[in-house]
Amino acid sequence: MVKTFAAVLLASSIAGCGNGSTPPSPSPATAVQRMHARPAYNLLYSFEGGNDGRDPHAGPLIKVKGTLYGTTVYGGGPCRARCFGGTVFAITPSGNESVVHSFESSPKDDGKNPRSGLVDVAGRLYGTTVKGGAAPCYCGAVFKVTRSGAEAVLHSFAGEPDGSGPEYGLLNVGGTVYGTTWSGGTNNYGTVFAITASGQETVVYSFAGSPDGAQPQAAPINVNGTLYGTTTEGGANCGSIGGCGTVFTLTPSGAEAVLYSFKGGKTDGRNPMQARLLDVNGTLYGTTRYGGKHDRGTVFSITTAGKETVLHSFGGSGDGVLPYGGLRDVNGALYGTTSNGGSVACGVRYGNVHGCGTVFKITTSGEETVLHSFGNPGDGKYPYAGLINVKGTLYGTATAGGAKDAGIVFTLSP
Repeated sequence: MVKTFAAVLLASSIAGCGNGSTPPSPSPATAVQRMHARPAYNLLYSFEGGNDGRDPHAGPLIKVKGTLYGTTVYGGGPCRARCFGGTVFAITPSGNESVVHSFESSPKDDGKNPRSGLVDVAGRLYGTTVKGGAAPCYCGAVFKVTRSGAEAVLHSFAGEPDGSGPEYGLLNVGGTVYGTTWSGGTNNYGTVFAITASGQETVVYSFAGSPDGAQPQAAPINVNGTLYGTTTEGGANCGSIGGCGTVFTLTPSGAEAVLYSFKGGKTDGRNPMQARLLDVNGTLYGTTRYGGKHDRGTVFSITTAGKETVLHSFGGSGDGVLPYGGLRDVNGALYGTTSNGGSVACGVRYGNVHGCGTVFKITTSGEETVLHSFGNPGDGKYPYAGLINVKGTLYGTATAGGAKDAGIVFTLSP
């Protein structure tokens, strides 16, 4: 299941864009708010697609001592075989990029294909790879790497009853790192795991499938000692399609509860993907890939008591569609990306959906603005990751596009 799911996402993330006409302007009744002043957008770096990496799918970037760090799913070198293992890279705010580590170059049982962003733990960068490791199943790994490039695999996932296929992101709670695996665990519906700095891994919880959650992708967040997270599938609703997903709570000792089961349809979202939740003054915010008025994704809020509200349904004319990444709070407004949609035609994917993706802004009351549409010549395409705020400037990545169609790093000053 892991390989099939990953292959679908990776194939879609590097699909090419065609030329086309700009969609008509939205009617006055549209929920998409048009810009009065164009924000300052800059393509900071174009990946070459070889030794320096290709397909920066994960995110958001993290900032450590003035430098930004991230991962690419492919690229890197020199490798033991063909250089498809991916990289950890560094980039300065001025756009000077360097490769910190190329996966599969060393050691022998290194991870492969990092789809997760990084977390800083006492000056070391921690992350996961969806494949690779020392286990025979090649089920992925947790790694740590210094900023100078000394890398070590902390844990190799082994499948049931351990996890398999860690997808997106980690959480540092007092030196213990938490994450999720897409499958594996006691029931093969995925896990939440914890790992110490010495590499001692523990499965904190194994998901059980509907009405429990299933197939988590995003890392949980910590709210006053309780972990909150999402699962892409499972829950009490949408049984015919494997469940619409959940928001769950979990104590560090492993007591789990479903806080909310998404309903799908035109009034609710479904299938939250790699986007971790965002805590803003005790209310949690997130995105779903599907559901809502146009079945093209939503932004939602949920209280810690389980009251959920759809703030915005994506898919109006010129709007973004299919959000994967999480949200970023900047002075009380939320910023994020959509993997498709926008005002620049970019071929047809996922049905009758046009556009190479957007950066958007949304208020906590639901007023949404498209800040940038990707896909113009030389620009990036398909931003899957969320954003990082560095002194009022947002930094992000797009998985394709740029000079070599290998992805980009961009900045936007709203």
